[in-house]
Amino acid sequence: MRKVVPFALLTAALLAAPGCTTALKEVAGTALGAKGTFTPIQPLAAGKDERPLGQYERFELGPIQDGIGGNVPGSFFTYLPAEFAEQLRGKKLPDRPGGKTLEVRGTITHYEASGTLGVVLGPLEEIIVRTQLVDKDTGSVLGEANCVGRTTERVNMGIKQKAEGFAKAVVGWIDSRYPKEGR
Repeated sequence: MRKVVPFALLTAALLAAPGCTTALKEVAGTALGAKGTFTPIQPLAAGKDERPLGQYERFELGPIQDGIGGNVPGSFFTYLPAEFAEQLRGKKLPDRPGGKTLEVRGTITHYEASGTLGVVLGPLEEIIVRTQLVDKDTGSVLGEANCVGRTTERVNMGIKQKAEGFAKAVVGWIDSRYPKEGR
């Protein structure tokens, strides 16, 4: 809510000024941050309304492997744990030590940093991770998805922002299958 009111006021001001769509996009990019999306490959449940993750009380970031030959900057792996924890807090998902744990594992299949062409045609940076949600006790894979962290505005370019976008994608996937009540 704290970000929404100033963002709405600034948006209204920019809409009133002619020719400010670029500025509006940059402001939106700053306020909203990186984008995160997920596409299930092996769904967690058959029905869209099912919430099979309700038994989990803790969510951990497990190994995320560079599957593209060392092209992912090391700082991505440094930023990721904090971004993941921040997204979990934002969704108010439980973090009970000793509780039943769901582990997030994955392999990076694509990493794209913006170059000169990106500045000319519009900035686009993204990371795609083939992600698994795994029951930590049994090692059973509950579901698999491609999770994408993407930035499309110059103010959001960078490794930290791609980590933020990926974390948003993973936590969004978890949240979509976690019960809303009791949080």
